Amino acid sequence: MRSTVGLLVATGVLFAIYPILRPYTSESGQAGADTFASGLWVAAHVSAMLGFITLALAVRTMNVGAVAEVTTWVGVGLTLPYYGAETFALHVLGSDALDTGDLRLIDLAEPIRYGPTQTVMFGAGLILVTVGAVAVARGLPGWQSALFASGFVLLLPQFFAPPWLRVAHGLLVLAGAAALAVYFAAGRDRQEISTTTGA
Repeated sequence: MRSTVGLLVATGVLFAIYPILRPYTSESGQAGADTFASGLWVAAHVSAMLGFITLALAVRTMNVGAVAEVTTWVGVGLTLPYYGAETFALHVLGSDALDTGDLRLIDLAEPIRYGPTQTVMFGAGLILVTVGAVAVARGLPGWQSALFASGFVLLLPQFFAPPWLRVAHGLLVLAGAAALAVYFAAGRDRQEISTTTGA
Protein backbone atom coordinates (compact mmCIF):
# COMPACT_ATOMS: atom_id res chain seq x y z
CA MET A 1 0.00 0.00 0.00
CA ARG A 2 2.93 2.35 0.59
CA SER A 3 3.96 2.05 -3.05
CA THR A 4 0.37 2.67 -4.18
CA VAL A 5 0.17 5.84 -2.09
CA GLY A 6 3.49 7.14 -3.40
CA LEU A 7 2.63 6.40 -7.02
CA LEU A 8 -0.78 8.05 -6.73
CA VAL A 9 0.71 11.19 -5.22
CA ALA A 10 3.35 11.29 -7.96
CA THR A 11 0.67 10.83 -10.63
CA GLY A 12 -1.41 13.70 -9.29
CA VAL A 13 1.53 16.07 -8.95
CA LEU A 14 2.88 15.29 -12.43
CA PHE A 15 -0.49 15.73 -14.13
CA ALA A 16 -0.97 19.05 -12.29
CA ILE A 17 2.50 20.29 -13.27
CA TYR A 18 1.88 19.56 -16.97
CA PRO A 19 -0.77 22.23 -17.73
CA ILE A 20 0.74 24.72 -15.28
CA LEU A 21 4.19 24.69 -16.90
CA ARG A 22 3.01 24.30 -20.49
CA PRO A 23 3.30 27.54 -22.51
CA TYR A 24 0.06 28.58 -24.25
CA THR A 25 0.26 30.56 -27.50
CA SER A 26 -1.11 30.38 -31.02
CA GLU A 27 1.70 27.86 -31.72
CA SER A 28 2.27 29.30 -35.18
CA GLY A 29 4.94 31.59 -36.60
CA GLN A 30 7.23 33.34 -34.14
CA ALA A 31 5.00 32.51 -31.18
CA GLY A 32 5.06 28.83 -32.12
CA ALA A 33 8.84 28.83 -32.45
CA ASP A 34 9.23 30.46 -29.03
CA THR A 35 6.76 28.03 -27.48
CA PHE A 36 8.24 24.85 -28.90
CA ALA A 37 11.83 25.92 -28.20
CA SER A 38 11.03 26.73 -24.58
CA GLY A 39 12.44 24.55 -21.85
CA LEU A 40 9.03 24.74 -20.19
CA TRP A 41 7.52 22.98 -23.23
CA VAL A 42 9.84 20.01 -22.69
CA ALA A 43 9.51 20.02 -18.89
CA ALA A 44 5.70 20.12 -19.04
CA HIS A 45 5.37 17.28 -21.52
CA VAL A 46 7.98 15.13 -19.79
CA SER A 47 5.94 15.59 -16.60
CA ALA A 48 2.87 14.29 -18.43
CA MET A 49 4.77 11.27 -19.75
CA LEU A 50 6.07 10.42 -16.29
CA GLY A 51 2.54 10.89 -14.95
CA PHE A 52 1.19 8.28 -17.35
CA ILE A 53 3.92 5.86 -16.26
CA THR A 54 3.26 6.35 -12.55
CA LEU A 55 -0.48 5.98 -13.25
CA ALA A 56 0.05 2.59 -14.88
CA LEU A 57 2.32 1.47 -12.03
CA ALA A 58 -0.21 2.67 -9.45
CA VAL A 59 -3.04 0.71 -11.06
CA ARG A 60 -0.76 -2.33 -11.13
CA THR A 61 -0.37 -2.18 -7.35
CA MET A 62 -4.08 -1.70 -6.56
CA ASN A 63 -5.20 -5.25 -7.35
CA VAL A 64 -8.49 -4.05 -8.83
CA GLY A 65 -8.65 -6.58 -11.65
CA ALA A 66 -7.23 -7.39 -15.05
CA VAL A 67 -9.50 -5.02 -16.98
CA ALA A 68 -8.23 -1.96 -15.12
CA GLU A 69 -4.62 -3.04 -15.35
CA VAL A 70 -4.55 -4.16 -18.99
CA THR A 71 -6.53 -1.24 -20.40
CA THR A 72 -4.42 1.28 -18.48
CA TRP A 73 -1.13 -0.25 -19.58
CA VAL A 74 -2.17 -0.56 -23.23
CA GLY A 75 -3.63 2.95 -23.16
CA VAL A 76 -0.42 4.41 -21.75
CA GLY A 77 1.60 2.48 -24.33
CA LEU A 78 -0.44 3.96 -27.18
CA THR A 79 -0.34 7.48 -25.73
CA LEU A 80 3.37 7.88 -24.96
CA PRO A 81 4.66 7.85 -28.57
CA TYR A 82 2.48 10.88 -29.34
CA TYR A 83 3.83 12.73 -26.33
CA GLY A 84 7.37 11.82 -27.33
CA ALA A 85 6.93 13.32 -30.80
CA GLU A 86 5.19 16.41 -29.47
CA THR A 87 7.83 16.94 -26.80
CA PHE A 88 11.04 16.36 -28.69
CA ALA A 89 10.22 16.75 -32.40
CA LEU A 90 8.40 20.05 -31.89
CA HIS A 91 11.16 21.26 -29.57
CA VAL A 92 13.71 20.66 -32.34
CA LEU A 93 11.47 22.43 -34.86
CA GLY A 94 11.15 25.45 -32.61
CA SER A 95 14.85 25.58 -31.82
CA ASP A 96 15.86 25.26 -35.49
CA ALA A 97 13.31 27.91 -36.51
CA LEU A 98 14.81 30.35 -34.02
CA ASP A 99 18.38 29.49 -34.98
CA THR A 100 17.82 29.78 -38.74
CA GLY A 101 15.05 32.36 -38.79
CA ASP A 102 13.03 30.05 -41.02
CA LEU A 103 9.61 30.14 -39.36
CA ARG A 104 8.19 27.90 -42.09
CA LEU A 105 9.57 24.99 -40.07
CA ILE A 106 6.74 25.53 -37.59
CA ASP A 107 4.29 24.47 -40.32
CA LEU A 108 5.64 20.93 -39.87
CA ALA A 109 4.10 20.78 -36.40
CA GLU A 110 0.66 20.03 -37.80
CA PRO A 111 1.58 16.87 -39.77
CA ILE A 112 3.72 15.66 -36.86
CA ARG A 113 0.78 16.03 -34.51
CA TYR A 114 -2.25 15.27 -36.61
CA GLY A 115 -1.30 12.53 -39.05
CA PRO A 116 -3.92 9.76 -39.13
CA THR A 117 -1.81 7.08 -37.45
CA GLN A 118 -0.69 9.18 -34.51
CA THR A 119 -4.14 10.72 -34.07
CA VAL A 120 -5.82 7.30 -33.91
CA MET A 121 -3.18 5.90 -31.54
CA PHE A 122 -3.40 8.91 -29.27
CA GLY A 123 -7.18 8.93 -29.17
CA ALA A 124 -7.40 5.18 -28.60
CA GLY A 125 -4.77 5.39 -25.88
CA LEU A 126 -6.60 8.11 -23.97
CA ILE A 127 -9.90 6.25 -24.27
CA LEU A 128 -8.30 3.09 -22.88
CA VAL A 129 -6.76 5.05 -20.01
CA THR A 130 -10.26 6.35 -19.28
CA VAL A 131 -11.65 2.81 -19.34
CA GLY A 132 -8.91 1.75 -16.93
CA ALA A 133 -9.70 4.58 -14.52
CA VAL A 134 -13.41 3.77 -14.59
CA ALA A 135 -12.58 0.10 -13.94
CA VAL A 136 -10.53 1.24 -10.92
CA ALA A 137 -13.55 3.19 -9.63
CA ARG A 138 -15.81 0.17 -10.11
CA GLY A 139 -13.35 -2.03 -8.23
CA LEU A 140 -13.02 0.23 -5.20
CA PRO A 141 -15.68 1.58 -2.83
CA GLY A 142 -16.03 5.20 -1.84
CA TRP A 143 -16.18 8.63 -3.43
CA GLN A 144 -12.39 8.83 -3.70
CA SER A 145 -12.22 6.38 -6.60
CA ALA A 146 -15.06 8.20 -8.39
CA LEU A 147 -13.21 11.51 -8.05
CA PHE A 148 -10.05 9.85 -9.31
CA ALA A 149 -11.84 8.41 -12.34
CA SER A 150 -13.52 11.73 -13.18
CA GLY A 151 -10.15 13.34 -13.89
CA PHE A 152 -9.35 10.71 -16.50
CA VAL A 153 -12.85 10.66 -17.97
CA LEU A 154 -12.24 14.35 -18.77
CA LEU A 155 -8.68 13.76 -20.00
CA LEU A 156 -9.51 13.72 -23.71
CA PRO A 157 -12.08 16.58 -23.70
CA GLN A 158 -9.76 18.93 -21.80
CA PHE A 159 -7.39 19.09 -24.78
CA PHE A 160 -10.03 21.22 -26.50
CA ALA A 161 -10.49 23.55 -23.51
CA PRO A 162 -8.93 26.98 -22.85
CA PRO A 163 -5.73 27.15 -20.77
CA TRP A 164 -7.42 28.00 -17.46
CA LEU A 165 -9.71 25.00 -17.77
CA ARG A 166 -6.77 22.74 -18.62
CA VAL A 167 -5.02 23.93 -15.46
CA ALA A 168 -8.22 23.27 -13.49
CA HIS A 169 -8.33 19.77 -14.96
CA GLY A 170 -4.77 19.11 -13.82
CA LEU A 171 -5.77 20.14 -10.31
CA LEU A 172 -8.79 17.82 -10.53
CA VAL A 173 -6.50 14.89 -11.35
CA LEU A 174 -4.29 15.91 -8.41
CA ALA A 175 -7.30 16.04 -6.08
CA GLY A 176 -8.57 12.64 -7.22
CA ALA A 177 -5.16 10.99 -6.95
CA ALA A 178 -4.56 12.53 -3.52
CA ALA A 179 -7.97 11.42 -2.26
CA LEU A 180 -7.36 7.88 -3.45
CA ALA A 181 -3.88 7.93 -1.89
CA VAL A 182 -5.45 8.89 1.46
CA TYR A 183 -7.95 6.04 1.04
CA PHE A 184 -5.14 3.51 0.56
CA ALA A 185 -3.08 5.03 3.38
CA ALA A 186 -6.07 4.74 5.72
CA GLY A 187 -6.55 1.13 4.66
CA ARG A 188 -2.93 0.40 5.47
CA ASP A 189 -3.30 2.03 8.89
CA ARG A 190 -6.41 -0.06 9.60
CA GLN A 191 -4.54 -3.20 8.57
CA GLU A 192 -1.61 -2.37 10.86
CA ILE A 193 -3.97 -1.67 13.82
CA SER A 194 -5.79 -4.95 13.17
CA THR A 195 -2.49 -6.84 13.09
CA THR A 196 -1.27 -5.18 16.28
CA THR A 197 -4.47 -5.77 18.27
CA GLY A 198 -5.08 -9.22 16.89
CA ALA A 199 -8.57 -8.24 15.83
